[in-house]
Amino acid sequence: MDILSILGMLIGIAAIIGGNAMEGGHLSGLANAPAAVIVLGGTFGAAMLQTPMHTFRHSFVILRWIIFPPISNMRDNISKVIHWSMTARKEGLLGLEAITDNESDEFARKGLQLLVDGGEPDAIRSILEVELITQEDRDLQASKVFEAMGGYSPTIGIIGAVMGLIHVMGNLADPSKLGAGIATAFVATIYGVGAANLLFLPVASKLKSIIKAYSSQREMIIEGLIAIADGENPRTIEMKLEGYIQR
Repeated sequence: MDILSILGMLIGIAAIIGGNAMEGGHLSGLANAPAAVIVLGGTFGAAMLQTPMHTFRHSFVILRWIIFPPISNMRDNISKVIHWSMTARKEGLLGLEAITDNESDEFARKGLQLLVDGGEPDAIRSILEVELITQEDRDLQASKVFEAMGGYSPTIGIIGAVMGLIHVMGNLADPSKLGAGIATAFVATIYGVGAANLLFLPVASKLKSIIKAYSSQREMIIEGLIAIADGENPRTIEMKLEGYIQR
């Protein structure tokens, strides 16, 4: 679980609400259903219009990575690769067959199966790199959905503000209706800018960093598998793979 993501969202929201309270405002003053409908509905509609269905659906599949990232400790994965290399050195590549059946990571399992089947190092690298690049591109396209929302949201907020002002101008003769229109105008702007900078853009950036780390982890696995296929010493493999650890 990524505690930093949870803390970031809570602190950002608390800062807005707390600052409003310090200025003497009330939480009810920031709650405006028409403004929320305009900003959120317009933002999601614009994002849906520009995005293919499979990409839009995938963006919400990987959204959980903000809290539960798919990457694990790099050192643990290096230790796992070294265990594979020691097994292959003692028992031969066929000794990896039992490990392959018990491997939970589909990408690693595929690479191990290619090793067990006697694949050439270049062929193994080519097959795994195609899958790595394809998956990385798919995930990055999905993360750009939230980046697009971060671009649309402030503009939709301005549209909401203009609509509120139009409502105000149309009811100048009735002062009782002016307050609601003015509130919608200003709150819509807050919703648009706030959603972009406290939610959509940070989510997009966080997803991109997670995707990059996930790809780096898979690159490490590819290098480890190729080294095993080339018959390199486990200690040499470990020293090579330690270059992937960020210090």
